Amino acid sequence: MEKVVLGRTGMEVTKMSLGGLFMSDLVGDFELSKKATLFALASGINYIDTAPSYFNSETVLGNILKDWHGDKPFISTKIGMPAPFDPKSKKDIIESVEISIEKLHTDHIDLLFVHEPERNLYLDWWEDPLTCTGPVIDAMDEMKKSGMIKYTGVGGTAAHELAMVCDTGKFDVVLTAFNYSLLWREAQYEILPAAKKHNMGVVCGSPLQQGALAVRRDDIIENGAPWISLPRRNQFKELYKLLDDTGMDIIEMSMRFVISNPIVSCVLTGSRSEEEFISNYKSVEKGPLPKDILERLDEIYNMVPFRPSLEPYILPWGNERRDLGELV
Repeated sequence: MEKVVLGRTGMEVTKMSLGGLFMSDLVGDFELSKKATLFALASGINYIDTAPSYFNSETVLGNILKDWHGDKPFISTKIGMPAPFDPKSKKDIIESVEISIEKLHTDHIDLLFVHEPERNLYLDWWEDPLTCTGPVIDAMDEMKKSGMIKYTGVGGTAAHELAMVCDTGKFDVVLTAFNYSLLWREAQYEILPAAKKHNMGVVCGSPLQQGALAVRRDDIIENGAPWISLPRRNQFKELYKLLDDTGMDIIEMSMRFVISNPIVSCVLTGSRSEEEFISNYKSVEKGPLPKDILERLDEIYNMVPFRPSLEPYILPWGNERRDLGELV
């Protein structure tokens, strides 16, 4: 697996890496997760991302790594959730990282993200939101000096607001989720340019849009559902036509699209089994998509360049009769 430098950290990470949510008991089976993770590490994957808010993902990953005897992978985790703790308390912030270190059975965190500081009604991190000043910055600086963490990052989903955090130049890496994929590309307008400007590493999460791009759903797209707009339905139909024309499956096209952007350092995948990992790995190993396919994907994306107002953040497949009122 190709390795790339993760922005100004100087760390070399594999182009495809592992996301830790699917290791948790919420969505995974420990033995399957363990087998898939150890197989991924044996295949050369050297970066795993997790978070305290991913249920028991940190604990699961820590237990898995006790049975790994190769080189230690590059590990990132986050601060910010779960509550309760005071985001303006340096003591609380440092204690939360100490807990993560204990769960992960390590002596330091390679990369520490502030988790979704751009989201309204989440934790109030900043004393000045325009300059992103506050105790969290002081705490991160202190933890860097003590060796508890090596690098800092910011991770989130709100494209415009997250870009403003990036543009302060205070963070080494940005993790952007749910907004850079085949049909959803809000990150390209502001996040990616800000990251390039400040030489930040760019980690892309949810390249399959939490299942929307994991499998074809021709019947639903053809017949519709209350939560999917007509423009989005037509866009999916055009995407499926492109898949038919190229003979490529949707996972391969999704993964290869993300890594086709030279600004993107690596893409995170949640592999719940060895088979899922192998599928994703083989896709990334094929490299960037050809220019003609990228041009057609641009045309398809431009059919719906921004999310329809009532579109759920994660499309609720399996709830085709769900009332729109429940989604807003």
